[in-house]
Amino acid sequence: MLYDSYGRNHDYLRVSITDRCNLRCIYCMPPEGIELKYHEEMLTYEEIIRIISLMSSLGVQNIKITGGEPLLRRGMPSFLKKIKSINGIKKITLTTNGLLLGEYINDIEADGINISLNTLDKERYKKITGNKDTEPQNILNYIDQLIKKQTIVKINCVPIKTVNEEDIIPLTAFAKEKNIIVRFIELMPIGCASNLQAISGKETAAQIENTFGALTKINNISGSGPAVYYSLTGFMGKIGFINAVTHNFCETCNRLRLTSDGLLKLCLSSDLTLDLRKPLREGASDKYLTKIIQEFVQKKPKLNSFPAHHPACMSKIGG
Repeated sequence: MLYDSYGRNHDYLRVSITDRCNLRCIYCMPPEGIELKYHEEMLTYEEIIRIISLMSSLGVQNIKITGGEPLLRRGMPSFLKKIKSINGIKKITLTTNGLLLGEYINDIEADGINISLNTLDKERYKKITGNKDTEPQNILNYIDQLIKKQTIVKINCVPIKTVNEEDIIPLTAFAKEKNIIVRFIELMPIGCASNLQAISGKETAAQIENTFGALTKINNISGSGPAVYYSLTGFMGKIGFINAVTHNFCETCNRLRLTSDGLLKLCLSSDLTLDLRKPLREGASDKYLTKIIQEFVQKKPKLNSFPAHHPACMSKIGG
């Protein structure tokens, strides 16, 4: 098992498979973009599979595939199938911006798909994402298809003052008629997001309750992360909150992150990393890799250091 020095067990690994993205979301990537890694710097699928297999032997059961935008990497559906075949892996989910879902919707074998969607308004979508060619309605159509396939769909929204405040209520209403989960995630002060003004989960919840009535906490939704879920009278779907800044959940944190270039990361707010690519390519044994992973997890900090400024952009970390 992957226990740290505070007794927390880590059974959840977020895996970034690319640093490329087809959007330029204002809280994730600076306007000038980022310096992309060379192809040879990125972990191959075979290397990622080996790391996941080792992590599984240490008790990791839940895998989240992220990017950048993971659907930009070729062969991703077959890669997901290989992960499913790893002994001990119980759940695989995918986080995407949804633009390419139409190409893969019948090929993706995931237990759930999280879709980043911060507005339903066409003009605000352009401003937030930098994409002038896509309308939110296209993504909503893909969501309908996923619902028909009985895929668990979660919409992730990051509320930001003067940016998408007006979208909290329309996005919440989307969960009224559809069996989906709409989650509101507090803006984390990382990189370019440090210059934006967050809307707290408490403020978001107050807006929702003023419009739709009382939020009722529920505990029977399966999830591997820190979200807290609520029901609303007359709603088919559910509402979730991830209040990472105002109400940290560090004491129960169960997650680790693997970047697309092979760095194991303990916490979004920490600069501590373990380079797994180098020993992998130098022929390290499974025993050695297991040992250094276990030792590294022991270094995980007790608490995050938000809201201190952190220079790394979310696009480099994998969310």
